[in-house]
Order: sequence, then C-alpha cells, then structure tokens
Amino acid sequence: MSASALTPDWDDDERMDFMFSDLKQNRDVNPTDWDSKMAFWTALVVDSCRHRGSVFVSLRELNGTFRRKERSPLGLATVLQSMAGCGKIQRVSEFSASADCGWLSWGVGLLVKPLKWSFSALLGGSRVPLEESFVVIEVVKEKAAELLRAYRSSRFASSPVLSFPELCSISSGVCADDTSLHLALLQLQREKQVTVSLQEGEKLVKFCPEGKDRVPPISDVDVGIYQLQRSEKLLGERVEKLNLEADKCKLEARMLLRDGKKTQALRCLRSRKRVEKRADGLLAQLESIRGILDRISQSQTDKMVMQAYQAGVAALTLSLKDVTVERAESLVDQIQELCDAQDEVNQTISSGVGGADEDVDELEEELKLLMEESKPDFISGLPDVPPGRLPGNELPDIPGGILSDGQLEEELSRLILTGFEQKKMTSPPKRLNPAQ
Repeated sequence: MSASALTPDWDDDERMDFMFSDLKQNRDVNPTDWDSKMAFWTALVVDSCRHRGSVFVSLRELNGTFRRKERSPLGLATVLQSMAGCGKIQRVSEFSASADCGWLSWGVGLLVKPLKWSFSALLGGSRVPLEESFVVIEVVKEKAAELLRAYRSSRFASSPVLSFPELCSISSGVCADDTSLHLALLQLQREKQVTVSLQEGEKLVKFCPEGKDRVPPISDVDVGIYQLQRSEKLLGERVEKLNLEADKCKLEARMLLRDGKKTQALRCLRSRKRVEKRADGLLAQLESIRGILDRISQSQTDKMVMQAYQAGVAALTLSLKDVTVERAESLVDQIQELCDAQDEVNQTISSGVGGADEDVDELEEELKLLMEESKPDFISGLPDVPPGRLPGNELPDIPGGILSDGQLEEELSRLILTGFEQKKMTSPPKRLNPAQ
C-alpha cells in the first residue's frame, strides 16, 4: 500500500520535509511544531493499519511503509512513545496479559519476545526496538465489532460453539492474518463477548448470544452439541462419497457390459451393492444423530418457554400481592351503595316542588283563552259553505266498455262546450268604453 493514498500531502515536498524531520523529546521546545507532527503521524499510523486490515504495527513496518525518496521519518519512535503514553497503542504482551487468553496466546506468541527494556523505560525515552509490535487499540476494537457482526450474520450463528477453522472461514474478509484475528478475539474476550476453550486438542470458540450482555462459559452441553454436529457433518460427507462411488461402479459396469465383459461387469455391480449397503448403514446413523439434535433443539425451546412461564407467574404473583376476593367484594359493595345514593339524590331533585301540576293546568286555560281572542275578525264575515255539490261541476259518467275513436271525439267536444258555457256564466259582463 502506498502512503500517498493515506494523505494528500504526500507529494508536497516542502511539507513532507518538515514532517520527516526529527521530533524533539521535549514538547515545550516548540509546542506548535510538535503537536502538528504528532497529529499528522498518529492519524497516519492508525489509517495504515486500517487499510492493511491489521491491528498491530512495529517500528520496522512503519519505516518501510512511510519511506519516501529513500528516506524514513525520523520521529516515528517518538510518535510511538507518545501514542503508548496516551493509551492509543499497547504492547502485544501486555494486551494479551489483560485477558484470560488461553489458547489465544498461541496466535500472538510469535509477537511476544523477551525484552531488555520495560514499558516504563519506553515512556521514559528509551529507544523503541524495531521488532516490537504494538496493538492499535482503535483498530482492534473496530475489528472485534466487525468480527462479532460477521459471526451473527453467518450460517454458524445458530451453533453454540464453533471450531477455529470455521471461525477463520467467517473472518477471512475481516482480518488480514491470523494474528489480527487472535488479537480481535482477545478484545472480544476483554469485552465479555467471546470465550474460548480447548477440548481434546481442538480449539473451540463461543460468542455472546445477541441480546445478552456477556457470554456464558462453554458447558458440557455445548461441547456435546458440537460433537454431534461434527459427527453429523462427517457422516454426511461419507454418505455422499459412498453414493458417488456407487454411481461410479454402475457406470463402469455399463461400459464393461457394452464391451462384452460380462463377468467384470457383474463384479462391479457386486461392489456397487456393498457400497450402497454401507451408505445405507451410515445414513441410518446420520438420521439418528439428526433426531437427537432435533430433540435437543426442542428441549431448549421448551426450557425457554418454561422460563417465560416462571417469569410470568412471578410477575403476576407480585402484581396480585395485595388483591383478595374479600377486598374485591367489599369494593364492589361500596360502589353499589354509592350508585344507589346517587340515584336517590337524582330522583329527589327531579321531583321538584309540590303544586306544580296545578300551575300547569291554569297556564293551559289561559293559553286557550288567548288563542280564541287572537282569531281574525274577517273570517266571521264570510258566507257559509253551501252543502252538497255546486251546480255545473258534475262530471259525465264514463261509459262502460271500450269506446271507439268517434265516441271519444264526441265526448271530448261535449266537455269543451260545457266548460265554455260555465266560464261565460261566471265571468262578469264587459263594460263598453265610451267612444272618444
């Protein structure tokens, strides 16, 4: 990886000459220059690790990564000392000692070497060994979180434990090397998100289930489930291999029979029968193991349901601690008494004051008199309606049966004439205007 990809100032000769110059041990000599160089190189060290996919660095690696025009920065040792003092980096040996690493120390053992200087000497200004490796805390935390996400999104998320080769297949796109993987696991172990164990020479890893704060230790049940799953995988592979061998024998028998070699073809068929018999036996064992795994899964579900029931019973008992049947009956009786009292009050209020009925009768009599007095006078001056029908308004009877067209026209003419005569009789005579 080229350092020019990490900073746009890499091709600026004037600025790089300033950055490549040595750093004074004492910051007080020139605080501005010291802070500027320290911020530049600290960010570059972290970014270089992040781009390489690694979580550790050494002074030798940094000298090679940041070499420019046959020169290496002169102040990188001071930068590492400052980063160690601020807690941004930590020696691998001390990082490993901060957790119960178990077999994880094997993965970082090559980086932990006998040293002739102490960490206090490092902070006091002693020379930093070129080969000493340091863990970049910011990057290792990022890799640890990324590794946990990769596990939870993988097909192994349902397994209680997994082997180290299975973990390596998950982390291939997360960590660039095994040492970075071991250091990321150590960080997860410090955060109580993973635990490791060694069972019969095999490295086992258990991650914290999603939704929980810390990982439980690897139990005998976890180891038993892992062994069953491993047996299931091995038996499945053997059955598949035997099936391929049986198909191969059958194909060879066909070819020999086509060539007329009947005896050899028969021998191939016998071999095929033996292989199929072995495959059937292994398949029966495989089904038994799968049945056991299904029962274990069901028992875990039942256990979870029972725990939920117990939690529900405890919560219900606590919530009903002060509730009894006698107290409930007493409260219901009190409520009923209050409702009865309220009904009596409402009835008393609605009954009103006595003598109200008499007042209503008097008011109705007075209203009747007012209505008679308010009748208009002109109604009495009109003539009475004559009894019976008025003359001239009789309608002719409708003859029975179906009328012909001539009869209908004759009846229509008669009705028109009758109406004209009535209009003439009722209309007032026209007054002739005098001639002008």
